[in-house]
Amino acid sequence: MHAATLPIISMTSLDSAEGLAQLRYAASEVGFFYLVDHGLDSDQQQQYLTLSKEFFQLSNADKQQVDMIHSPHFRGYNAVGSEMTAGRLDAREQFDWMNEEPALATKDLRYPWQKLIGPNVWPTAMPALKPALLQLQQDMSHITVNLLQKLCESLGVERNALDATIGEQPYTHAKLIRYPAQEAVQQGVGAHKDPGYLTLVMQDGQSGLKVERGNDWIDVKPIPGALVVNIGELLELASDGFLKATNHKVESPTQGVERYSIAFFMAAQLSATVPVLSLPAELKTRASGPTIDPNNPLLTDVGNNVLKGRLRSHPHVTKKHYCDKPLRHLLAKSFAQLPTADICDECRV
Repeated sequence: MHAATLPIISMTSLDSAEGLAQLRYAASEVGFFYLVDHGLDSDQQQQYLTLSKEFFQLSNADKQQVDMIHSPHFRGYNAVGSEMTAGRLDAREQFDWMNEEPALATKDLRYPWQKLIGPNVWPTAMPALKPALLQLQQDMSHITVNLLQKLCESLGVERNALDATIGEQPYTHAKLIRYPAQEAVQQGVGAHKDPGYLTLVMQDGQSGLKVERGNDWIDVKPIPGALVVNIGELLELASDGFLKATNHKVESPTQGVERYSIAFFMAAQLSATVPVLSLPAELKTRASGPTIDPNNPLLTDVGNNVLKGRLRSHPHVTKKHYCDKPLRHLLAKSFAQLPTADICDECRV
């Protein structure tokens, strides 16, 4: 299958019944599609990708200043081999940022996911990064909220059916990502599904993203100006499995080529519980329930679902910031019913 066989959805078409039907098909049968006419033009995207390259060209000392190990909120820089997916190290470096919020004092934490709340970290050597990425966060939030409402419409429910889970601002998590060239193809990022509602990916001209379709892995080749959209696990939950969160991965580039991308993940507020939408009868009969993975069960309480992924992906941050006695107690209460995977010697999540 070629890239053109993945659906291409125009945001401007979603005011029509035909456009909504195309969106419903893409989200339920594929779980991945290209989005065009979304308001973020090719020149703007190129400016953000150029800014990303400039960040990764900073000295190691400048990048280590904002290393994620310093952030209990999982923000900042990760060198190649610092993140794990499906139990294996990824061959990529990245910079993560989320909602800008004040951190809660440890004594005020009632749930372990509340430790995710906090400020971002920004490199002093690159003052232009903060305002640019916060603007990108705002623009991507606007696109995803609008798209989420259109998805609700396409399912025959009220367009605002999930607005209460978002509040004034959705929970967002974004990454600047660089995949350095490798001598042979490696796991840039391993096969996984995203935990939120929607993901937007901005790609440079280098292929590498692959989507699982049946028994095949399909290349998602870059289309100038298009954002790649995939359905997250929370939407699969909310639609009782009618919409599909799809496995995807990135293979490292070779032959001296680098790959840059920017990924934006939008979810419900961490304090929210995801409802199951009341689908029309004709869709409800096609909803087979969310996928069951005994090694990675889905949780309807958003904060714990997000935290579970962070703890597993960044064990070095987990060991430093989540293994003191109060946090171990909260983790044990929140994840008592889950199958366990080792995080460190004393914490199991």
